[in-house]
Amino acid sequence: MKNTGILLLLILINISCQKSDKKDAIAVNYPVTKKADTVDDYFGNTVQDPYRWLEDDRSEETEKWVKEENAVTFGYLEKIPFRKDLKNRLEQLWNYEKLSTPFNEGGYTYFYKNDGLQNQYVLYRQKENQEAEVFLDPNSFSEDGTTSLMGLSFTKDGSMAAYAISEGGSDWRKVIVMETENKTIVEDTLIDVKFSGLSWYKNQGLYYSSYDKPEGSELSAKTDQHKLYYHELGTPQSSDELIFGGVPDQKHRYVGASVTEDNKYLLISAANSTAGNQLYLKDLTKPESKLITILDHEDSDTDLIENMGSKLYLVTNLDAPNKKIIAVDASDPSPENWKDIIPETEHVLSPDTGGGYFFAEYLVDAISKVFQYDYNGKLIREIKLPGLGNANGFGGKKEEKEFYFSFTNYNTPGSSYKFDVETGDYVPYWTPPIDFNPDDYESKQVFYSSKDGTKIPMIITHKKGLELNSKNPTILYGYGGFNISLSPSFSIANAVWMEQGGVYAVPNLRGGGEYGKKWHNAGIKTKKQNVFDDFIAAAEYLIENKYTSSENLAIRGGSNGGLLVGATMTQRPELMKVALPAVGVLDMLRYHTFTSGAGWHYDYGTSEDSEEMFEYLKGYSPLHNIKEGVEYPATLITTGDHDDRVVPAHSFKFAAELQDKQSGPNPTLIRIETNAGHGAGTPVSKTIEQYADIFAFTLYNMNYRELPNKAVLKEFKE
Repeated sequence: MKNTGILLLLILINISCQKSDKKDAIAVNYPVTKKADTVDDYFGNTVQDPYRWLEDDRSEETEKWVKEENAVTFGYLEKIPFRKDLKNRLEQLWNYEKLSTPFNEGGYTYFYKNDGLQNQYVLYRQKENQEAEVFLDPNSFSEDGTTSLMGLSFTKDGSMAAYAISEGGSDWRKVIVMETENKTIVEDTLIDVKFSGLSWYKNQGLYYSSYDKPEGSELSAKTDQHKLYYHELGTPQSSDELIFGGVPDQKHRYVGASVTEDNKYLLISAANSTAGNQLYLKDLTKPESKLITILDHEDSDTDLIENMGSKLYLVTNLDAPNKKIIAVDASDPSPENWKDIIPETEHVLSPDTGGGYFFAEYLVDAISKVFQYDYNGKLIREIKLPGLGNANGFGGKKEEKEFYFSFTNYNTPGSSYKFDVETGDYVPYWTPPIDFNPDDYESKQVFYSSKDGTKIPMIITHKKGLELNSKNPTILYGYGGFNISLSPSFSIANAVWMEQGGVYAVPNLRGGGEYGKKWHNAGIKTKKQNVFDDFIAAAEYLIENKYTSSENLAIRGGSNGGLLVGATMTQRPELMKVALPAVGVLDMLRYHTFTSGAGWHYDYGTSEDSEEMFEYLKGYSPLHNIKEGVEYPATLITTGDHDDRVVPAHSFKFAAELQDKQSGPNPTLIRIETNAGHGAGTPVSKTIEQYADIFAFTLYNMNYRELPNKAVLKEFKE
């Protein structure tokens, strides 16, 4: 329903909304966290680590600490008077039918669907003019809803499928193989698969990757030995053939493979960090053929996107920071034989293929533009998108003449469209029936100057008619790392935030991929401070232009974004009222000693590289820059007790240190989701609870004692 007259109400409420002084703030009594005499030596420099014992996240002592901290945190949250109202509104707005972009396999159209509040999306399929049927229901995988579907791969004819599941949010997967027609599981489950795709060779077997599974969170020497295996159907996993990795000259942290659609070639990618990869080719039509080297260095990101017989099409940023598409013959695929098909442009390329064409998506100031090319690089047309935002899914098999794509932005729920390859026309396929009117909201892209003068784009979204009075509760969200681009997408949770008069701002920081390899490299290693400066400048822009004030500003980010929040709040604690670091990388001296952390060295460097790198990391490491006598913002740290990517020790140690040194009344809490991982596959019910807690904590510590816009709750109930 539309919020008739709500604009006037919102303006009045923003003027007269009940705020309170700090004397009625909720009291917090933190658990006493033991300190131990642990000292490390880095190039003759000693660093104390009193909470090292919290790194053992499976010990009884740590589990006791987790329970005590959660008791304090949830005791605090339960006293916030409007927390339940936020949870109810999130459930109400979340409760609508959601469909993914469809895809075609073996004569069926498959799509993921959630009826509203189901913990996991259900995978359906249907044939033309027939009723849809359930193909896989992850909600039935476990009683508590914490086992999730995390990967799916079909054979070319669609008659077989392999799907991966995660238990408790872990990055370790199990893989199950089934016949699709009768949904019969055909053999024993593959176990201990990690950071892996699933790529079929004919209907005979599949390629997957994994490590030898280490014990606990400590990094063992084995985790630099990611290995590629081939599993032949009908044989035990113990007899799977080692294809690549695990020998002295093939030690890599990330190894992946893909088989071409015609089953002729196997492409193997090998890397030691999250940027750059070696590339190898094997001719599968000749069983005894040797691996052919395409690239023997990791100076670029290069991947296969298509082949026509022996002609390979690769996308690469080798000598092309914004990426290009090249063609080369498989008989001699070295770079000196590459021929440009779609040359590099001033914008970052992200291509896909379908129907015998390339679909080149470009990020233009973080906004999608899509162009269709033939395999000779001839431009066919620009695809005119439904608006300014983010498009995904332009791709399918060579023979498909129709497929689907999705479109969304910060104030438009994701919709899907059916696309005709030959004409370039498309029609709406599905529009979500959500109780949210995007016409009531607006997004504006601005450009602001960072500390060194670099122009940074930022999209600011809020309700139309927002008064720039410096009083609006605002969440500034950022990431800035690993070549990842933040492009516009709709969030139900952010819609609830904006209903309450909130502003949601997302800057595209250096370290990301929005402007290609140069933009990424401008925010890594000894240039990482650029990322924090960009984020700080975004906050200053919002304050200077009266969107908000320091008393009404929250900063938020997850994983590498959690590092961003931790560094920003320790460098400029007065700049924001609330800090929300989620699953953050917060101990920059030891991050590389846990699970997959060593693979992040391209972005961060490590404390073992050199004394200069140690000093630089220590200079911004959130854990090591908490100081006595400083009033830090109200902080709600969130993590999962089973996160085996960014281990919870980062958050545990940061919380203990901050609780010990915090000066002033602002609370420092840690919310630890049990039986949960890094975030992917989290049940909807848990996601709603977490957002309700984050928003309640944020508004309460901005000194609200009732919701800024209670009218929307009353109107919904009526």
